[in-house]
Amino acid sequence: MRPSSDAPLPPVRAFDALARAADDEIDVALGAALIAKDVYHDLDVDALLRRVEDLAGPLKGALLAGAPVSEQVDAVSARFRDLGFRGNVDDYYDAKNSLLPDVLERRTGIPITLTLVWCELARRAGVRARGVGFPGHFLARVDGDDDAAPLIVDPFAGGRVVSDEAARALLERTLGVGAELHPSLFAPAWSRAMLVRMLMNLKAVWAGRGEHTRAFIALDRIVLLEPDSASILRERAGVALRLGIHELARTDLTRVLELEPDAPDAPNIQKRLVALRASPRSAPN
Repeated sequence: MRPSSDAPLPPVRAFDALARAADDEIDVALGAALIAKDVYHDLDVDALLRRVEDLAGPLKGALLAGAPVSEQVDAVSARFRDLGFRGNVDDYYDAKNSLLPDVLERRTGIPITLTLVWCELARRAGVRARGVGFPGHFLARVDGDDDAAPLIVDPFAGGRVVSDEAARALLERTLGVGAELHPSLFAPAWSRAMLVRMLMNLKAVWAGRGEHTRAFIALDRIVLLEPDSASILRERAGVALRLGIHELARTDLTRVLELEPDAPDAPNIQKRLVALRASPRSAPN
């Protein structure tokens, strides 16, 4: 899946190829690197991925695969902390917390990017680590080779094992007091879902700062990953209209009606399409 170092693909085409891959074939670290390349156009994607590889250091020879899960987690979290990774509690909504080069350089980030790094380190030690799309706070999950229960880890907290009590506190912080903790909340997240969540975070940051072009690019990448998401197509259409990309807005809104012909906002979308067709601005430019 990675573009070759001697003939790298342009970032748009490279991400498009990654997005078309099957869920279990998507390299989430590569996806995160390509997302960053939208911001840092001269980013050497292969060099960045080699940097992730190098960070694993002694873990690559640790042969942790057969060890008890608790020992695996302790070893990976110790390396993670030795490298200086920590949650950015002082400037949580800084866009750099969602960009892999900055996370590696500054050793700080938000739960999802720190989980990505933690899991990449773990995998290089033979540890079965995957992200968990827990509501409001991404976590990591480590499964052993036996029937033992998996351990849930919080890389934002330095790789601390998450107890049921701590998980319930995290859940109530997001969904309110009394929210029910259910095993399904700890299901592994596909790489595609991780990339979508990273992009949604970036989109929210860019939109909040009025950087609509960057917000549009993030939405554009999400559409590549989830081409039949009516909600994302609606949102991209709205930003496209703001940026004057009327033909794309028409295409997106038309697709929304195809996906959800009986949606409550379908009449309003129809009116918007009629207005776009009548406006000379709707012509391609």
